[in-house]
Amino acid sequence: MNTINIDNKTQQQRDILKNKNFLSLNRQNKNKHIKPHHLGKLTARERINLLFDKNSFTELDRFRVHRCYNFNIHKTQILGDGVITGFGTINNRQIFAYAQDFTVFGGSLSEVHAQKICKIYDMALKIGAPIIGMIDSGGARIQEGVAALAGYGEIFYKNTIASGVIPQISIIMGASAGGAVYSPALTDFTLMIEKTSYMFLTGPNVIKEVTHEIISMEELGGAYTNNKKSGNSHFLYKSDIEAIQGAKKLLSFLPNNNTEQPSTHETNIYHNKTLNQQLKNIIPSNQNKPYDIKSIILCIIDNNSFLEIHKYFANNIVIGFAKINGHTVGIVGNQPQVLAGSLDINASNKAARFIRICDSFNIPIITLVDVPGFLPGLSQELGGIIRHGAKLLYAYSEATVPKITIILRKAYGGAYCVMGSKHIGTDLNFALPTAEIAVMGAKGAINILIKNQTMIKNNNTLNINNMLTEYHDKYETPYVAAELGYIDEIIFPEHIRAKLIQSLSILENKRIINLPKKHGNIPL
Repeated sequence: MNTINIDNKTQQQRDILKNKNFLSLNRQNKNKHIKPHHLGKLTARERINLLFDKNSFTELDRFRVHRCYNFNIHKTQILGDGVITGFGTINNRQIFAYAQDFTVFGGSLSEVHAQKICKIYDMALKIGAPIIGMIDSGGARIQEGVAALAGYGEIFYKNTIASGVIPQISIIMGASAGGAVYSPALTDFTLMIEKTSYMFLTGPNVIKEVTHEIISMEELGGAYTNNKKSGNSHFLYKSDIEAIQGAKKLLSFLPNNNTEQPSTHETNIYHNKTLNQQLKNIIPSNQNKPYDIKSIILCIIDNNSFLEIHKYFANNIVIGFAKINGHTVGIVGNQPQVLAGSLDINASNKAARFIRICDSFNIPIITLVDVPGFLPGLSQELGGIIRHGAKLLYAYSEATVPKITIILRKAYGGAYCVMGSKHIGTDLNFALPTAEIAVMGAKGAINILIKNQTMIKNNNTLNINNMLTEYHDKYETPYVAAELGYIDEIIFPEHIRAKLIQSLSILENKRIINLPKKHGNIPL
């Protein structure tokens, strides 16, 4: 933010100031800037400079000031009113951004502060460019009353209108409390920083007064809490610098807007061919033995290209962006190491939202399936697993981007249908020869089919092992699904990457025209 020193004004500066009482931001905040550095934080200006390519940033509305004089604090008017807004380039791509300045009235949002943010949203939508918000605010400015609340409402509206049109990234770089948390929640991705960023609707003091619960800020809304427990944040970083670099990396997987394709890097492709052979040994022959789905992912993508999203939340499913032959893809995979890869409420929500983001920005979806079903239990049923699981089903069905599914091992029950099956519009479905596709596993099926266990014990001609083998051969093998056309091809593990490259090429120009409607009614 630029400021004007009132002790040495030119006549032109006097005209600009119009006899108002301005203070120099540099003088006023000289000591305050020490505090962010002491906490391991950067100033708003330092964040902007680090985000954009050198000398590419153009600041807008640097002379805007608040218009409230109701309280003593507002006798001081600071140019920019606590937020830096503008545009520039990041790796030569046009990007808009804003950075809130906590040293100016605690970064609180005023009417003018909000107008500045809304202005760059309007410009970003017109141009079709991504927008990044660096949030460090105590919430609405109390002294401006409903005008500040109106400002938040207008920002929420811009977030919603921009959703699915341009990528929106929020970096929480300090406090984000009260109504301030809804803007990050409406954007596509939220990034947080250990020990310095917080998100919560009501703070510890209010909670203590209302519910008599005693809890720290870190436990209530710290970066770890929002990444691991609530899932409100998608990424966790150790410093401002790491978070900004993370946002730039995330942008590299996204297009500028929903009318464009993600950028490709075909000249920088590197894939170790020995990884294809490693695929043969990753999946255990014992169907009940776990393995790491990420080891599969790393073998089929371009080297060092996987960016995992929601790494600490709902670990029974893995999602993230990657490059395959230089092209951006979204990957969804069940994680056998956690809850045997079964789907629960959090996993369903996590994957569904990611699928919708991929579909919004023309990113093909690759699904790696090893799922025994939905997680059983009273807490899941009472928590609404039916409704939440339907979100995942809806997201897959609604998506019109190229969709490719590979069944690695288990695909049982309703979870088979939900995880990108042929029946909900997936373009190409493959399975490994050892895959199992059925209503349920052989043992559970036999127990249901033959309820009278004494009959099994007494009848010598009835051999459980033979029945299990017969069930597997008749119902579980992928060849049964292939005969019915539900599996397009049965492939060997070492051929997965080649098959994906071929499939992505075939589906590159996929076009689907949906029936005209205002919007669908996803089971929220």
